[in-house]
Amino acid sequence: MKIESQIEKISSFQHLELLANQVVEGFISGMHKSPFHGFSAEFAEHKVYNVGESTRHIDWKLYAKTDRLYSKRFEEETNLRCHIIIDNSSSMHYPKLVDGQNFYESKLGFSVLASAVLMNLLKKQRDAVGLSVFSDSYEYYAPEKGSDRHHRMILNALENLLAKPAIKKSTDTVTFLHQIAEKMHRRSMIVLFTDMFQHGDEEVLFNALQHLKHNKHKVVLFHVVDAKTELNFDFDNAPRKFIDVETGQEVAIYADNVKVEYEKQMQLYFKKLALTCAQNRIKYVPVNVGDDFEKILITYLAEKQNFG
Repeated sequence: MKIESQIEKISSFQHLELLANQVVEGFISGMHKSPFHGFSAEFAEHKVYNVGESTRHIDWKLYAKTDRLYSKRFEEETNLRCHIIIDNSSSMHYPKLVDGQNFYESKLGFSVLASAVLMNLLKKQRDAVGLSVFSDSYEYYAPEKGSDRHHRMILNALENLLAKPAIKKSTDTVTFLHQIAEKMHRRSMIVLFTDMFQHGDEEVLFNALQHLKHNKHKVVLFHVVDAKTELNFDFDNAPRKFIDVETGQEVAIYADNVKVEYEKQMQLYFKKLALTCAQNRIKYVPVNVGDDFEKILITYLAEKQNFG
């Protein structure tokens, strides 16, 4: 079953942990031949041995006691530390949701649910997770831990992000990425959800992203966009007033007059981001709020597999 179908089935529920668990369970059940199977080194539990399976992991000591064949199951070693960063600036609250829409149809809501989904997978694999939230201030910080209490605390912080009404907040990405980088003392995987709408010098922003790489951290940048309007500029040609949600600046235009040039500039910006991230060995993954979470989960698993 596709992940988006899982979400549609339970869209009436607002409990973040339940939604995240449903997405992960749907993803796991859909991976018939997982490329990540077999990289385990920590014993987890037994399962009944079925004829035709490899005898490599049969527990012969247990067989001697019970006269029944059981195989050992294994799970991923639990040595990964993951720190999730969420941009909570005003632009991340776009598109503005109307009655009947789900919270994950905005960039922030999508990022929050994606973070909860990753946390669910981290918990299943007994890995430690931390969280930072920033906008025009450093709003929240929790170090990487793996306890159930810690997971519940972070889930509560994510739910609070959804509960707060959108207010006008600018993005000070550079300042807070540097601050977060300074807090990361032990080697970790750093996962950043942002729409990359940062006013000012792009090179300064790229330097901040590079700072996250210090101490040999692995950095994954999920570039969250509403592809229909922000990338493809899909508006009718009625006169419209466009408002910068962070600065309040307004411009009145006909969409068709700027569509071609706008899309060209956005494509160039995406290419520059991808190139800069590649040069700095940062995994760059553009994601659309209308997509499912399979790309995010597969990216995480692939990066974890290479986290050596």
